[in-house]
Amino acid sequence: MLTEKRFEVILDILRKQGAVKVQTLTEVLGASESTVRRDLTVLDQRGLLKKVHGGAAPVHRRYSTEENDVKIKAQINSGEKKRIGSLAAGLIEKGDFVYIDAGTTTSALIDFIEETEATYVTNGLGNADKLLKKGCSVYIVGGKLRTTTEAVVGEEAVETLEKYNFTLGFFGTNGINFEAGFTTPDVHEGAVKQKALGQCKKAYVLADSSKFDCITPVHFGDLSQAAIITGRLRDQSYHKYTEILEADKHDLHGNL
Repeated sequence: MLTEKRFEVILDILRKQGAVKVQTLTEVLGASESTVRRDLTVLDQRGLLKKVHGGAAPVHRRYSTEENDVKIKAQINSGEKKRIGSLAAGLIEKGDFVYIDAGTTTSALIDFIEETEATYVTNGLGNADKLLKKGCSVYIVGGKLRTTTEAVVGEEAVETLEKYNFTLGFFGTNGINFEAGFTTPDVHEGAVKQKALGQCKKAYVLADSSKFDCITPVHFGDLSQAAIITGRLRDQSYHKYTEILEADKHDLHGNL
């Protein structure tokens, strides 16, 4: 069994059982004890499990109810966000009807957009301004402005989205977790995300590595509802739940 496949099996067992012994893993994997211990050491170093005497235990998932404002968010993992945005922008084609969610990673996407013969809809105030300056055809969703994220939210925004059918949608998220799905701290912003996600033929969640294994209060979508574009995926088990595009791998292959 290949190394990455063993990692996937180990992490899957941990999610189901809560803890596992080395002896059990040697039997399940058909591997030697020394191989299993090396695998656990690597996964522990990656922060994907906690190596304990005689076996392994899952790491505690991060729960967060707080949210930084957009200026602080823009400084976090900015290089990774640029790589994600570059990859995502290449997916937009002439004639597409595109939804772009408010957020700093989706804002990075706009920096790389070259397709001006697509139509764009956004609930992000800053995103609308950047799209206009690129010469794009852009519509902004109506409603109440949420100052923390510069996102337009509320019942009016949800009602506006009801009439649209998007060929593509790009979304930000505060948390990604196997059980909780895609989450965000604010119930009003979550409602807009959920509605827009449901109106997309193909949806992508743009997420830097800090968003994985994190849960925030409001669920707005299951992992199966959108592909994920990230920098580099540490836990390959996420491939079992949805399509994953890794920007760093594209960099290595010279495709960006």
